Amino acid sequence: MSAVAALYMDAEIRPNRSLSQRGFLILLGVITFANFSAAAVFLAMGATFVPIFLGFDLLAVIVAFLASYRSGRTVERVRVTPHEISITHETPKWSREVWRSPTAFTRITVEREEERTTALKLSLSGREVAVAEVLSPRERADFARALERAISEARRHRG
Repeated sequence: MSAVAALYMDAEIRPNRSLSQRGFLILLGVITFANFSAAAVFLAMGATFVPIFLGFDLLAVIVAFLASYRSGRTVERVRVTPHEISITHETPKWSREVWRSPTAFTRITVEREEERTTALKLSLSGREVAVAEVLSPRERADFARALERAISEARRHRG
């Protein structure tokens, strides 16, 4: 057998961004145009402080979207081998392991509400970690099935 353990799952989970960078620029253009138009009207009426607040409004939108895009670069990596399960959070600048446990003793808990998968957790000896939180309930349910299959296969081929 080779020195590298077989991988039964090596998944990357990335947050879904519904607005592309091009869409963001278009939205920003529309908001800027609306704010400048409103500012011109208010300046014509003599309300000199309103354009300042409209500028703060535009700045707040930009900051919010930049923070959203920054969090969108986070990747959750789930790896399953016959010997261990590891979960790592990664960004372009850093990587941090948040969970490591023996495959044979790790439990999967899938929490459901009606027909929706609300949470997926791995647990061992009183510790637990949530997995795939950025996925939609349907995607989380699919991921839970794939993770259960991978762990089952890894346990079966443990050697």
